[in-house]
Amino acid sequence: MPRAPQARRKMYVLDTNVLIHDPNALLNFEEHDVIIPMTVLEELDSLKSGKQAVAADCRQAIRNIDKLLGDATPGDIEKGVPIVRGKKAEPLGALSILMSTEHQGNHGLPEHLNDNKIINTLAALQARHKSRDIILVSKDINMRLKARGFGVEAQDYHNDMLLDDIDLLPKGYKEFASSFWDTIEKVETIQREGITEHILRREGELAKLTINEFVIDEQGFVGKVSDLSDDKLVIRDLHQHDLMNEEVWGLIPRDIYQAIALNLLLDPDIHLVNLTGSAGSGKTILALAACIEMTVASKLYKRIIATRSTQGLDEDIGFLPGTEAEKMEPWLGAIVDNLEALHEDDENMTASVDYILSKVPLHFKSMNYIRGRSFQHSLIIIDESQNLTPHQIKTIITRAGNGSKVICLGNLAQIDTPYLSALSSGLTYMTERFKSFRHGGHIHLQGVPRSVLAEYAEANL
Repeated sequence: MPRAPQARRKMYVLDTNVLIHDPNALLNFEEHDVIIPMTVLEELDSLKSGKQAVAADCRQAIRNIDKLLGDATPGDIEKGVPIVRGKKAEPLGALSILMSTEHQGNHGLPEHLNDNKIINTLAALQARHKSRDIILVSKDINMRLKARGFGVEAQDYHNDMLLDDIDLLPKGYKEFASSFWDTIEKVETIQREGITEHILRREGELAKLTINEFVIDEQGFVGKVSDLSDDKLVIRDLHQHDLMNEEVWGLIPRDIYQAIALNLLLDPDIHLVNLTGSAGSGKTILALAACIEMTVASKLYKRIIATRSTQGLDEDIGFLPGTEAEKMEPWLGAIVDNLEALHEDDENMTASVDYILSKVPLHFKSMNYIRGRSFQHSLIIIDESQNLTPHQIKTIITRAGNGSKVICLGNLAQIDTPYLSALSSGLTYMTERFKSFRHGGHIHLQGVPRSVLAEYAEANL
């Protein structure tokens, strides 16, 4: 690909949060120039120490910058070092470090904030290169607003946003009004070993279906896409009555969406399941019931490892007195609450929960514990996964070894991280990337079965 003319090549100035969000962001601006202000390097330096997820991402970003700059001289760095993406690939674009410059006159923003220093430096750069498009790239919406108010063009980092509208995210099932079979002209049905499969032409609405996606209609038909090719797909008949009456560790699904979620959770051929849905839709209790069933009853897995993407858990658990289990106890609340719900009809609920906690190999670990590990024959539950960046979710999923299953739970309406939105969340990124994965499945749970109060609050508050 030939280099774009100098006038058409843009200069993208990266904010610190972009490099933390995606340490490989430097490589994603094609033939355009990438500029890193000195203030950004200083912020990366101040955040690089520690065991938090953000520190690991900072260190990775710093290593990537160092690798791209290589042995370049200060003069080369000021002009721009060609960005090499592979041994055989021709360099595209250039990387340079921008020294902070005092804004001349009294028209600059106050320099007591790093954001203001970056914006002032960009304004000075813009004054020097009036023929070039200079764009600030930041995940911080307020930083973008300040920059645009000061006359500097600014935009979000879009490279890992695979969707323009969150409503386009797959739900994991396709619902048909009245009968699904009314839309079908030709079908070939095969029965073997108690399994009924329907072979259909992949056309119309069926062309949009992906592997392990479900088909539901109002007449009670439930099927799952078990195989597909360019022109055909195979739908396995799942029988709604069997799905709705399958008891898993005392839990019976309350609706068809919970039933198909349990089907994915219990399927040994599915290695990645992600459940999304509003608060109270049953994500955690379904995952926990299925995990206990598969470790205690069927013994398909050796242990359950639960972790949460919560700010407090990203910190080092420290040197205060107490065992690791005691320090993690506050974060066990969601798990214990759901264990109690599973055993609320027992004669002695507290004794049942204590018994389960003593018998089930359930480990609740900090996110830092997951990094750098390899888990064999384990069930890994990632709660609150909507707060993870795409890079972080990749780091965790790649920890799954042979015979392990990863279960991601999240509510895209409750993102607590300032630089993430429903479109840029790692949960959205993973759902879209894995929709064609033969050993993965996704279900968006409907309704709020937690209580009548929770359902009303979700709809009206």
